[in-house]
Amino acid sequence: MYRVLIADDEEIERLSFSRKLKKYFGESCEVFHAENGMQAILAVDKNDTPIVIMDIGMPGMNGVEAAEWIRKSHPDCVIIFLTAYDDFSYAKRAVSLHALEYLLKPCDDEELIPVMEEAMRQVDLCGEGIRGTDAGTDRDAEDDPGQEPENGYSRVAAAIRAYVRENYSRDISMQDAARAMNYSEVYFCRLFKQCFDQNFTAYLTHLRVKEAKKLLEDPRANIKDVSRSVGYSDSKYFSKIFKRITGQLPSEYRDGLPS
Repeated sequence: MYRVLIADDEEIERLSFSRKLKKYFGESCEVFHAENGMQAILAVDKNDTPIVIMDIGMPGMNGVEAAEWIRKSHPDCVIIFLTAYDDFSYAKRAVSLHALEYLLKPCDDEELIPVMEEAMRQVDLCGEGIRGTDAGTDRDAEDDPGQEPENGYSRVAAAIRAYVRENYSRDISMQDAARAMNYSEVYFCRLFKQCFDQNFTAYLTHLRVKEAKKLLEDPRANIKDVSRSVGYSDSKYFSKIFKRITGQLPSEYRDGLPS
């Protein structure tokens, strides 16, 4: 059972996210709600929720301030920020909190679900004692250029695409990609969304599945070897991701290929 806190001052947003999580994860996901930053802090302490989906732009104590408090007492908590474009005034402080992902509103299922799957994987690594808090980058968001020129998107997109293709077989994160491109996490999140119309985690997941399909064309390919080749050390987790995207387990997909 994964305990997840959804913190958003808009009830309709909280209910929407809750329905999505229940739809895809069913009883394996227990959802708690908070409508402001202070409630979020209390809810995490009370329910020991290892995953927090936090709206940045809440009135009163905003999501960044609440996350700072949560990070002090729960250093391994997996934080996913929800942001609107006008929330980036908080970017400088948000960077130091090393969020798993920054989901830009409005967020659809194709963006949310891969991020949640990765959050759950990181929680699993914390019982096993493997995961530590990502060192990330402490570079201030203010150091980033205010805006890439419109005609520069293709160049930036090509550089990002090349980085992901060269490194998808490794256990890379959004922070790793941002650091490699010399951007802060928050600015990289916004730039990535503008270039690819989806978040980094969703893009990476779909690329890995696409490459896995190619490897599965070899009938002699071992599922565990394919899993490792596309960046998943856990073959069961890989099979779960593969089935969600394709509707088939890797073995079923391979068996259905023409001889």
